[in-house]
Amino acid sequence: MLPSESFNTREVLEAILDSIDEGIHVIDPKGQTIFYNGVAANHDGMKRREVLGKPLLEAFPSLNHKSSTLLRVIKSEKPIHNYNQSYVNAHGRIIETLNTTLPIKVDGVIVGAIEIAKDYSSIKQLSERLADLESSLKTSKNPEKKTEHGHLHSFAEILTSDPQFKSLISKGKKAARSSSSVLVYGESGVGKELFVQSIHRDSGRRKEPFIAQNCAALPGELLESLLFGTAKGSYTGALERKGLFELAHGGTLFLDELQSMPIDLQAKLLRVLEDGSIRRIGGTGSVQVDVRIMAAMNIDPNKAVSENKLRPDLFYRLNVLSYELPPLRERARDIELLTEHFVSLYNRKLGIDMKGVDEETRVFFQRYQWPGNVRELKHTIEFMMNHAEQEILILEDLPQLLRKRSSPPENILPLREAMLEMETKLITDALLHTNGNVFQASKLLQIPRQTLQYKIRKFI
Repeated sequence: MLPSESFNTREVLEAILDSIDEGIHVIDPKGQTIFYNGVAANHDGMKRREVLGKPLLEAFPSLNHKSSTLLRVIKSEKPIHNYNQSYVNAHGRIIETLNTTLPIKVDGVIVGAIEIAKDYSSIKQLSERLADLESSLKTSKNPEKKTEHGHLHSFAEILTSDPQFKSLISKGKKAARSSSSVLVYGESGVGKELFVQSIHRDSGRRKEPFIAQNCAALPGELLESLLFGTAKGSYTGALERKGLFELAHGGTLFLDELQSMPIDLQAKLLRVLEDGSIRRIGGTGSVQVDVRIMAAMNIDPNKAVSENKLRPDLFYRLNVLSYELPPLRERARDIELLTEHFVSLYNRKLGIDMKGVDEETRVFFQRYQWPGNVRELKHTIEFMMNHAEQEILILEDLPQLLRKRSSPPENILPLREAMLEMETKLITDALLHTNGNVFQASKLLQIPRQTLQYKIRKFI
């Protein structure tokens, strides 16, 4: 390869690495930075000139040969995947990243190491603010009436005329008298959190906090620190901080989308369920907590277990009180009831007087499958009432996507027309095959000759 070609190739490579939306940091075997993209500089709160061409430990004095993932990989020549690193940059700012660090080898000889980093400093700060919010919630005067989202729902707010759902509500009220763990599953939008909030509000824990955490909202490392808390000095800049288990002491901790929780973290959750004790990250002692765990999943637990998204032992432990909430399409009689409720709700909110939906829209609502369930119906009504030009909702007020679904597909004929078209084709094919011999064609079609003659006169 010619020198100019080599230079061009390097320019192209650097341009590619610089355009990636993750931090890229490359060092040579001596620990000197040879590439450092703008995203990495952004993450670290540094300028590129402060890092490029300089020894790593000079640019990041809080690191050492043991704490730096790049230097560890240079020494071990082994990759490190998804490592949560915390360090202080040259300007004294605490940086949180999730790193994958890989050795770079040419002909089996290590020539450097590359680190791909995701910045979780802002997410970490957000999760800590959430924990602070939960802490203030615990000391509020009327915690039985509030969650971090405001109003705490009750069974009286679950509107249904469906016998199956009424039976589930009855069972949920009985579950409120217990302290056993609860597992609720069903499609997104069926009302799982509303159901578990109602159990909490009916329970003896109603005056204690109800804290909800979506397990899919944070990376595993941050979710663990949020749940279990941190001990001072467990990593650079770590503070003594209670986790959600401690903040929910005496009350209920609701874990939504449980199947998104990493498997190793599920094992720690199982231990809390078994012995009621937690250990903060970096801590040496255990803390006893009295927390009722309620969990929700938007897939069938058996499927989650078979796909290795849910530990079998955790499933069996949570399956003491489990409830499958039916989708809206299986509660057809509730569609009209909920439609009336949401129209009334948005009449009050918007200060209008909508009379309801017309017959054509009512029929569409009954036939539509509602993949987003009650949540989708609610948002559809809200959209329609914000755009309606008359005092009754019609199909033209539907969101565009739903309006398309309300029209029959262009390639589907009415049944009678389709059957006539097919019958004519079969008769024509039979006559062509027999060179117009009606008797032989009737045998092929397995109908009487007189019937075939009648159909020929009528259709052909």
